[in-house]
Formats: sequence, structure tokens, C-alpha cells
Amino acid sequence: MSSIGIKDMRAFYTIVEEGNISHAAQRLDIAQPALSRQMKRIEEEILNVKLFERGSRRIRLTEAGRVFYTRVERILGMVDGAVREITDIGSGDSGTIKLGTIISSGAMILPDLIAEFHQRFPNVTFEIMEGEGTRILELLDNHLIEIAITRTQVDNLIYDSLVLPNEPLVMVMDSRNSCGEAEDEVKLIELKDRPLIIPLRWKSIFVTNCRRLGFEPKITCISDSIVQNLLMVKMNLGISMVPMSSKTLLTDGNLIYKRLVDPEMTTHTVVAWLKNQTLSTGCVNLLNLFKEMFLDKQN
Repeated sequence: MSSIGIKDMRAFYTIVEEGNISHAAQRLDIAQPALSRQMKRIEEEILNVKLFERGSRRIRLTEAGRVFYTRVERILGMVDGAVREITDIGSGDSGTIKLGTIISSGAMILPDLIAEFHQRFPNVTFEIMEGEGTRILELLDNHLIEIAITRTQVDNLIYDSLVLPNEPLVMVMDSRNSCGEAEDEVKLIELKDRPLIIPLRWKSIFVTNCRRLGFEPKITCISDSIVQNLLMVKMNLGISMVPMSSKTLLTDGNLIYKRLVDPEMTTHTVVAWLKNQTLSTGCVNLLNLFKEMFLDKQN
């Protein structure tokens, strides 16, 4: 009986990630017929199960395929992690740092961080994956990344972490739809009856605070895409809650940012990595830079 190898797993994983066998073949730099034959051999000669549902332009996994994908992702992550541990031993002057981030944190933290890091370690490259918080931690658990950046609290029995300082939540509004008597603050009660765009992660506490003040918020859209929310505000579709630092994401003179008060709401960013895992030297250097840029100056 034939056995499955790392190349077979990478081919399968790439097909699922690309969602299309022709795109996967291009990424793997092999002919599409050869890749199709490779998958057929895995299904018929090695596993004796169907991994893909045929007849759809976009790849769809069977139940067996979904289970296999979960296992393959973990195996490849462990293999890649072991390779990084061996090849990155040394000063950390070269190599690749793999990290995952939610969009709202990554877009606001990483540009300055990477710019400073490249000043010190110009030969180190980055691979950055984006997704929602649960997916980013899943990638970390499967060793596909070494560092996760999220806004959710992590289990300190599983992860080591740095918690960056609290950041105020603000309401961004178009100048044509501004509210609040103060120039730089808006009271929660002043948002009553205004169309609101609220990120899912803060919806529960936001609605609770509104109800405590005796009103039901008029939420027209729930979206965790900070950039998308800013664009909707720019189109005058509503007022959105965003982290204070999102002011750097979209420069527009018509947008007004007011700190939310009475009550104030805050958020924070968590930088996490797996406990008892040997990090590459590059990642250690990056974590030290996180501390230097975001924590040491707070002390």
C-alpha cells in the first residue's frame, strides 16, 4: 500500500486554500493534469475515500476531506515549525517570521513595527495571514504561524502573551451627519436614533450600555471590517464605532472622530504565542520590539 508524503499533503492543502485546482497548480508550479492525477492517487490508492466533491468549479470538501484538511494543516504546521527552529538558530539576522493578525489590529500596528524591525534586521522577511480572531488562534495552534495578534483574551494556560495598553473606542461620523455637543467627545445617549455601524466583537457590551440608558440602538450594520466601516461612514451610511488608532487608516477631511463617553469603552490588542514552544530568533527579536515600542514607554 502506498503512503502519503509531505509533498502530497502540501498539494492537497494548496488546492483547498486556493479553492481551485488550476490556481493551485500554478502556485505549486506543476501541470494541472499532474496535480489532478496526484489527488486521484491519494483518494483511490492511499486513503480509499473521496476528499473532494466533483462537479463544482470551486473545490468542495467531503466530510472526510474536511477531517483530512484539519490533520494536514496541523502536520504541515509542525513540520514547518521544526524547520524554522533548526534553520533560524543564530542571530536572527535572516529567515522568515510568520504571524497572523486580525485586520483591525494588524493594519494599525504592523506598518510602524515592521518598518522599525527592517531597520534593524533588513534580511528578515515576513509572512502575514489575516482573519478573524478564532481563525488566527487556530493557525497558531497548528503551528502555521508563530505569533498571533488579536483583540480577544487568550487562555494563559495555553499561550504566553503581551497585552498592549487599553485603547479608547471612538465614534467616527461624516461631517454631514455629526452628533454630540462636544467637539471631541460624544455621549452614548447622543447616539440614540442615529444609524450605527458596530463591530460584532463590541456589539454585546454596546447594546447593554444603551439599554442601561433606556434606549435600543439603531444598528444598521454589524461588521468587524474596520476599513469597510470607515468607507461606509464616508458614504454617509451611518456612524461607526472604531478603535482610536483607526484614524490612521483613512485620511478624509470629512470624517470626524469623537471619543465615546458616558460610559467610556476601550479595547486592547493581545500578542500571543504558544507556551513551551521554541520561537525563532527573529520572533524573539520581534517580541522584544513589541515591548520596546508599545509597553516600555508606558512604564
